Amino acid sequence: MRAVRASRRPFGRTAQRPADRTAAPEHSMDPRSEQHDGVREPDALERSVVDAAVYHDGRRTETPASLAEIYRDLPGKPGTMAWIGLYRPAEAQLVEAAEKFDLHELALEDAIVAHQRPKLERYGDTLFVVLRAARYLDDVEEVDFGEIHLFVGPDFVLTVRHSQSPDISMVRSRLEADPELLALGPEAVLYAVLDAVVDGYAPVIAGLQHDIDEIETEVFGGDPQVSRRIYELSREVIEFQRATGPLLEILRALEGGFQKYGTDEELQRYLRDVADHATYAAERVDGFRQMLQNILTVNATLVSQRQNEEMKQLAEAGHAQNDEIKKISSWAAILFAPTLIGTVYGMNFEEMPELHWAFGYPFAIGLMGVVCVSLYLIFKRRNWL
Repeated sequence: MRAVRASRRPFGRTAQRPADRTAAPEHSMDPRSEQHDGVREPDALERSVVDAAVYHDGRRTETPASLAEIYRDLPGKPGTMAWIGLYRPAEAQLVEAAEKFDLHELALEDAIVAHQRPKLERYGDTLFVVLRAARYLDDVEEVDFGEIHLFVGPDFVLTVRHSQSPDISMVRSRLEADPELLALGPEAVLYAVLDAVVDGYAPVIAGLQHDIDEIETEVFGGDPQVSRRIYELSREVIEFQRATGPLLEILRALEGGFQKYGTDEELQRYLRDVADHATYAAERVDGFRQMLQNILTVNATLVSQRQNEEMKQLAEAGHAQNDEIKKISSWAAILFAPTLIGTVYGMNFEEMPELHWAFGYPFAIGLMGVVCVSLYLIFKRRNWL
């Protein structure tokens, strides 16, 4: 473990911010409902502390009741490290922690606002790491994303959790059960948290794969609601991609500093293993996004084909209906001709020559037959009958 800092500088501009100063744009984005407005209660920070402990050579030696005790006991004790876990702290609570552990104000603002992209930044001898955890909810078939911020100093680790995942208590239990690993210092805690976050991606990947398999079945089964499900799943995959993609950059940055910052060789191997798992997760997520794009294209093609088939069936039905209308119209015309002739002859005018003609009746009947046969032949030639 690197030497403990001999002295700490005052907190800086954040602690000196006037009470009436307009909040920074980042602060206005804070979604939390707690309104402290800089008013600090004596036990404000302690209420958000899930667990706090001091470790010496990988073993818990103290469980301080306040951060003041941790800050007082740490300096000048090589091999000693403090680990404080906070859960959804308010701004005043984080400001107090920042004063105790000399945290940079830019990192503090990110931790206060939350909703940050995964990243790693170094402020002097303190690392600030943002990670996005994920878990698959089987009951609603959705992915729930969490966020955790880590301040990793030479002799302390401060974890700020803004969601239920990842479960830091399990990470702490795992490390306390392995004192040799925990004795490697704050970087060992960073590794364990990274490993927990990346391991949590495996059930999410399995759940997304299952959802994609179901969607493929629904697409080829003609489910009309599948387009909505593809869209919703694509949004989750994109959000998952935003969590896994930057994580690779974080791990590469850590690997790039192995020699410069004297990272233990065993810890280097552990971090490379996490990088391998993270790379696999990122590749699977990229594959999911491409698969969903292909499925969406196939679904659009199948919908278009079904619409074309329906239009074809409608056209065929319209054509058949037109044929029936032609037949009905043709027979109506054929039947109308003798009716017209019979109507003329039924007028009983005295001046009609046919009334006194011996062949008048046969002529009328023959005329009806000729007209009907002629119309029939005309309609038949035009395929109306």
